[in-house]
Amino acid sequence: MLSVYEGFFSGGARIVHSDVVLGLAEGGQSHQVLSIHGEVHREATRQRMEDDACYRALTAGGVGVTSLGRTAGLVDGTVAANVFSGPELAETARSMAAADVILSLKEQPLALLNQAGLPRRPVVVGLHRSDPENQGPALAELRAAIADGTVVACVCCAESTREAYAAAGVPRELLHVIPNGVDLLRFRPDPAARVAFRASLGIPAPAPVTVFAARYAAMKNVPLFLRAARAWLAREPEGHVLMCGAGMTGTNPALWADIEVAFGADRHLAERVRLLGVRRDMETVYAAADVVALTSVSGEAAPLCLIEGMMCGAVPVTTDVGDSAEIVRGHGFVTPQDPEAIALAWSAAVADRAGLAPALAASRERFSRTRMIAAYAALLDGVHTEASRLPEPL
Repeated sequence: MLSVYEGFFSGGARIVHSDVVLGLAEGGQSHQVLSIHGEVHREATRQRMEDDACYRALTAGGVGVTSLGRTAGLVDGTVAANVFSGPELAETARSMAAADVILSLKEQPLALLNQAGLPRRPVVVGLHRSDPENQGPALAELRAAIADGTVVACVCCAESTREAYAAAGVPRELLHVIPNGVDLLRFRPDPAARVAFRASLGIPAPAPVTVFAARYAAMKNVPLFLRAARAWLAREPEGHVLMCGAGMTGTNPALWADIEVAFGADRHLAERVRLLGVRRDMETVYAAADVVALTSVSGEAAPLCLIEGMMCGAVPVTTDVGDSAEIVRGHGFVTPQDPEAIALAWSAAVADRAGLAPALAASRERFSRTRMIAAYAALLDGVHTEASRLPEPL
């Protein structure tokens, strides 16, 4: 198997896909990864492939990772996303020739895989959003690859993804739903980690804590989250807010501007907002929290932060986007896009955390990484079996 990534940068889709590749490799399949970019600059964060947690996990697990070496967002004049040099195509052809099946992490790598002259291999595309029309030319590349017969299946991480892509013209029979899952040994309630992490930040053990794990992107609606944080911190004098993800740092001027606008005259309340940036210990951050919050306005399918946070004992509070409402049903709260309503829901989540704990514990198997990887393995085995029955191209 060969997985093709647009690049290695912070985001739930890359985490899920990389975990799937690792799980499949652990199960005996042979996997390699080809990344179009070796470095990207997104969400006010410079992200080198070699520094990325997914890259490190893959290589530590014995999965070979190579890159075409492109950079994105670092300087102007980068080559157009659908124009590739002879050496780049040659490297891609070598990688594809050694594979039986190609996995594309989202539809963006199809700009490369659709290039003429590459080895013909069945392609399975992982789809991780619920707004296919908001992906630039990527939807057109997906449609072209389907029409050409190259894409033989699409894995949707959520029902909302399947419905959105079906509505966009992707044949429904190609769309297979495999919900996201997480490592339940890693993501679990951990009282000792909770105490230690809070102590490292100077947060008292009984203080209510809300965590927001997201990259700094318009779809995440960071201004709404900050307005809700202002309302909640004014209501909860002992409360603390943790913001994690690419761009959630003091070096991001756009985030500082959002904080200034959201808190206004109550700027002192923002002293209880901690900007933690990209973390490699999210299981510890979630274990230390009472609430895991999501305020996205669009694009989400099956947000990983809600699942990871729930499995660590944090109560999820989310806006109704993608499959979020279904994911938190019976375990948390769904809110309108209103800061006061969101703040009230955070307080209710803190108050109800102990009462919701049994339901969260009972739901763990539903969100299992083992279940997710087994479903991927069955689909890929079927694709490989079907491909092996076809005659070799002339």
